[in-house]
Amino acid sequence: MTPSARVQAAIDLVDAILAAARGQGASADTLARNFFRERRYMGSGDRRAVRDLAWRAVRRFGEIPDNGRAAMAGLAREDAGLAALFDGSGYGPAALTDDEPVASGDVIPGWIEARLPALFDAEEKAALLDRAALDLRYDPARTTRAALSAHWPQIAFSDALPRAARLPNGTAIEASDPWLQGAVDVQDWGSQAIVQACLDDDAPALVIDLCAGAGGKTLALSAMLPGARIIASDTSRDRLAAMEPRRRRAGSDSIETLLLNPKREWESLEHFEGQADVVLVDAPCSGSGTWRRNPETRWRLTPERLDKLVSEQARLIEIAKRLVRPGGALVYAVCSLLPEEGARQVARGLCDQPGWHISLKTMNIGRPVRADGALAASHDAADRPAGMLLTPHHDGTDGFFFTRAIRS
Repeated sequence: MTPSARVQAAIDLVDAILAAARGQGASADTLARNFFRERRYMGSGDRRAVRDLAWRAVRRFGEIPDNGRAAMAGLAREDAGLAALFDGSGYGPAALTDDEPVASGDVIPGWIEARLPALFDAEEKAALLDRAALDLRYDPARTTRAALSAHWPQIAFSDALPRAARLPNGTAIEASDPWLQGAVDVQDWGSQAIVQACLDDDAPALVIDLCAGAGGKTLALSAMLPGARIIASDTSRDRLAAMEPRRRRAGSDSIETLLLNPKREWESLEHFEGQADVVLVDAPCSGSGTWRRNPETRWRLTPERLDKLVSEQARLIEIAKRLVRPGGALVYAVCSLLPEEGARQVARGLCDQPGWHISLKTMNIGRPVRADGALAASHDAADRPAGMLLTPHHDGTDGFFFTRAIRS
């Protein structure tokens, strides 16, 4: 393909991503796989160049562009070399005109930026769209740090999280011996911090992962709590099914799956009322903490959709509270940076509720934040934190809010 033809192909891919974003369709990664599968004439270099250019446009503009050409034209305004490829030659895009739509603006949609906590300075905001590293969780029963370092000399380990490792983005792992032996799994360090918040000195007998999804945190809990009964529940049969190959590879036998009816979850959970030592609510959310991996989700989020998510999170917290035994813990988490999904949600549903108190562990990761989203002075201060906030710039993780509440 000529360089100009690659630009046109990137425009076509961005058009597909925009259409899916407007209609809440397939993810950008899924669309890209289908896009290239249908264009087998593209060589590996062509595919890489087209994908990189399309993702560059998706990352650059927070406000949803009119179309793929407008997004690419916005990049061309900042890149004379790219602008020169709008020459109408071969399969390339037609020359740019002065009156056509051109994407502009910052990388964060204005309405979302207005809601970010004050701690988000320029460096924090820029890091939200950086490329993420490849984070792993390893099983000490199946491997060691020394063995992993011998296999991947470039590997790094966390000082704060006992089973966390990190490789450069793009490292091929799925054909590696550690992967095939079930010794490692892909899991962001932020997710591993949330799993750590579920653990205490007393080993829990019953753990319920209320929104288990594909089971990343469920599998981590199973590995760390081999004697516990772990219930992985979700309203999606497909998400629960996606956990099965990972569970088999990891050799996790203590996980029970439970399919819930949407909006009627309690019918299947009622017999666990007041029995769970730990309930994890990894709630559906805006995903604003995962823009590094899924930058197109900025285009999917609207104020109306955010309101619906906040309402659903509050409903799930109320279900979870009924499952926790006296003295047990409710761990609430969202991969969001917006206070209404995190600290303010917890303030309404847990901090201000009789019979519940926030009990956070001190970790060398994350920052304690108050209910208004501002940094808390300390865990022991008069203005106690509502939870912990992780950010790509400060912690090198996806963005997360999480908290641990104890039932009296």
